[in-house]
Amino acid sequence: MKYTKKRNLVFALAGMLSLSALSLAKPPDKAKDEADRLRNAANVMQEITKVPDNIPQGLLDKARCVIVMPSVVKAAFIVGGSYGRGAMVCRTGKDYSGSWGAPSMYALEGGSIGVQIGGEATDFVLLVMNDHGANSLLHSKVKLGADISAAAGPVGRAASADTDAHLRAEILSYSRSRGAFIGVSLEGSTLRPDDGANRDLYGRDVTASQIINGEVRTPEGGHELVAMLDRASPKLKNS
Repeated sequence: MKYTKKRNLVFALAGMLSLSALSLAKPPDKAKDEADRLRNAANVMQEITKVPDNIPQGLLDKARCVIVMPSVVKAAFIVGGSYGRGAMVCRTGKDYSGSWGAPSMYALEGGSIGVQIGGEATDFVLLVMNDHGANSLLHSKVKLGADISAAAGPVGRAASADTDAHLRAEILSYSRSRGAFIGVSLEGSTLRPDDGANRDLYGRDVTASQIINGEVRTPEGGHELVAMLDRASPKLKNS
């Protein structure tokens, strides 16, 4: 009888400790994760704009939107490919000619990304160069090079922003790894709105189109990225 009572007491104490541990364990703060991702994106843009021989200023001034994917890594669950998550920030207004608006979270995935990545995390920056390209990204997954034209972006102050390839491309893409910043081709990769991340960031279901069209305010975690773009390219220049 005494043994049974002791055993029951041990089980009861163990159960109480388990419940205490569960009550103390905090649920994952997904909103904070997305805010941290936005801050990392801001750091990428800040470091890039500090170096003159990176994205030509003339191209940044013509871009309707900028997509930043910080720390993209190879993903074992995507054979031969990789997966990145980041944000797209667009200029406000019907014709994308205003100041920079609130960020929408996006996912970049596909085999061609993996080719660009070595053993380290790689940052990607994509410039969306016209209204059609920006509008195409608002509602569904698009395949670069098929649904939307894409090309490796030129780098350096002396790089021409007016070659045929750059004028035709709706997206110009760049990568940075081990300190080197180069234009890369991401044809065959896909871009899509990350609806789950947007829900976590804004606290409710909100579409990429609603965000880009100015129906929500910039969250606190996105202020730094938007401010960085406002400083780097405050006004759209079509010519």
